[in-house]
Amino acid sequence: MGLPGSGKTYLTERLAPLLEAAWYNADKVRDMANDWDFSDEGRTRQSQRMKTFADFEKSHGRYVICDFVCPTKLTRENFDADITIWMDTIQEGRFEDTNKLFQNPENVSFHIKEWNDKNHINIAYEIKKNYV
Repeated sequence: MGLPGSGKTYLTERLAPLLEAAWYNADKVRDMANDWDFSDEGRTRQSQRMKTFADFEKSHGRYVICDFVCPTKLTRENFDADITIWMDTIQEGRFEDTNKLFQNPENVSFHIKEWNDKNHINIAYEIKKNYV
């Protein structure tokens, strides 16, 4: 999770293969659903939609990465992630409405504050070691 432009997709492109994980990108899921509603209701619906995909993959014994903003406490509670990676690499994203409503998460599994070439390797190692 993180603001638009924080590197969620960049990290996921590298992390998913290391975990052999299914990957759901929020923009692609919204496109499939033809649902570009970013109201509070639309964001809640998106978090529930992403949870449905994640739960399906998890029920089949797969790791799954859902790469999306998930900007509020409510959307994060709806999604109910087992592991949360917060991409906290920028102060503002490209969408002012999202910047205004984004709430910093209280508890995360991994807090990424800067880019490096090993973030994805380190996270994959820790997940395999501690979350299997």
